[in-house]
Amino acid sequence: MLSALREKAKDLQYVQDYKPANENFKHVRVLLHGPVGAGKSSLINSVSNILRGRMTISAPANAITAGRSFTGSYETHEFWTGRGSSKTFFPLVFNDVMGLEDGTKEGVHAEDIKLAMQGHMREGHNFNPVTPLTETNPGYNLDPSPDDKVHVLVCVISANIPEIKKSVLEKINEIREAAKNLGIPQMTLMTHIDEACGEINKDLKNVYRSKHLKKKMKDFSTAVGIPMNCIFPVKNYSEEIDLNNDVDVLILSALRKMVDFGDDFIEKK
Repeated sequence: MLSALREKAKDLQYVQDYKPANENFKHVRVLLHGPVGAGKSSLINSVSNILRGRMTISAPANAITAGRSFTGSYETHEFWTGRGSSKTFFPLVFNDVMGLEDGTKEGVHAEDIKLAMQGHMREGHNFNPVTPLTETNPGYNLDPSPDDKVHVLVCVISANIPEIKKSVLEKINEIREAAKNLGIPQMTLMTHIDEACGEINKDLKNVYRSKHLKKKMKDFSTAVGIPMNCIFPVKNYSEEIDLNNDVDVLILSALRKMVDFGDDFIEKK
C-alpha cells in the first residue's frame, strides 16, 4: 500500500509540475477518440477527480444514450486546482469527440478527427454524423495556432466487449495512419477492465496478472499495430463516491506518459 501511495504521489507531482519549455505552447493537448461506450467522458471526469483531489463532474458522465454517442460538440476540458483567484490550471487539456460507430452515417467521421488533429476544428463545433466538417463550415478553424493542434492522440476502448466491429477498426486504423503522418504520438487506454475480468474486479492490483486482459491488449495491438507498451489498462470512476488509490495509480501512470509523449512532440516543433 505504501509503495502505491508513493507511486501515486510521484506521478501526480510530475503532472502538476510540468510546463512546456517551448514558449509557443501553453499546454499539451490530448485528443480522445474511440468506439461509442468506451468511456471517454468518464475518463475525463476520472482525471478531473484525481487532479483536483475530490469527486467532480467535468464532462457528461452518461457515455451512451439509446446506443448512441453522448458527445455532441467539440469541447476542450481543462483541469485545475484551487478556487477563485487561487485557481491554478494544469498544462494539460483533453478534447473529446463523438464516438466511432459501425456504418458510414453513424458516429463521428474519421475526416473530422483528422481535421481536429491539425487544429482545424473550432471549440463548440457540433458534430454531424451525415456530413463531415468542411472549410465552409463556421466550425472550421482556417488558421490554427500551435496550441490548437493535437499533441497526443489517445484511443479509448473497452475491455468488456467481445470484439470491435471491423468497420470501426478500419476507422481507427485510418485515424492512426493520419496521426502517424503528422508525427503525433499515440496511446491506447483500455477501460472497463474490472467488468471484463473477475480477478481484477476482486482486486484492481491484479491488473497485470490477468491473462484475459493481456490477451485483450495483445489482440488490439495486433489489430491496429499499436505497441503493447503504449496500451494502458485503466478503470474509470463510476459507482465510487470517494477517491481510490488503486484507480488513481493506473490513470496517473497513463497521464504521465501523455505528458512525456506530448512534450516530445512539442520539442520537435
